[in-house]
Amino acid sequence: MDVLKAIYQRRATRHYSDAEVTKSAVFDLIRAAAQAPSALNQQPWAFAILHGRERLVKYSERAKAHLLLTSDPSFGLDPRVDQYASAEVNIFHGADTLVLICAKPGRFWPMQDCFLAAENLMLAAQGMGLGSCPIGFARPWFHLPEVKAELGIPANLTPVLPIVVGYAALPPPAVEKHDAEIICWHWDE
Repeated sequence: MDVLKAIYQRRATRHYSDAEVTKSAVFDLIRAAAQAPSALNQQPWAFAILHGRERLVKYSERAKAHLLLTSDPSFGLDPRVDQYASAEVNIFHGADTLVLICAKPGRFWPMQDCFLAAENLMLAAQGMGLGSCPIGFARPWFHLPEVKAELGIPANLTPVLPIVVGYAALPPPAVEKHDAEIICWHWDE
């Protein structure tokens, strides 16, 4: 797939089919993620792979409970707060695979480098015919020491971004994108 086409067509997929993502596809996604640039070529990322719909449903319930328990009181004003209290809402959208990108300790912006790896992963998923969606609401739960220990994530790693991947049940709708705001442009002719 053409890179620009992947950039313009990639959307957050929030409805997944029952089709399973293969291990080899996940390895391909991780290899693509690891091609991202990083400060001083530190490559500060590590990946945790969580597979299985039932597993992700259980993790969704636990992550939602943590989110509701620890959120800023203003979160209660969000119109979606009722969704997170509902057992019928799966924050992982029914996907069967989640890739959690974690940052290793580093001197020069390892978390930002992990976001670059995340974009590579999502664009690779698009090119492979897979949907993807970053799940920011799950981040605080993955930061809990007991969750990291349960999953086998070393204590010194920082979970940066959980991303679900799978086959879309329905094509994600196009969303309006605004033109880029250029605040200054200094161009010598």
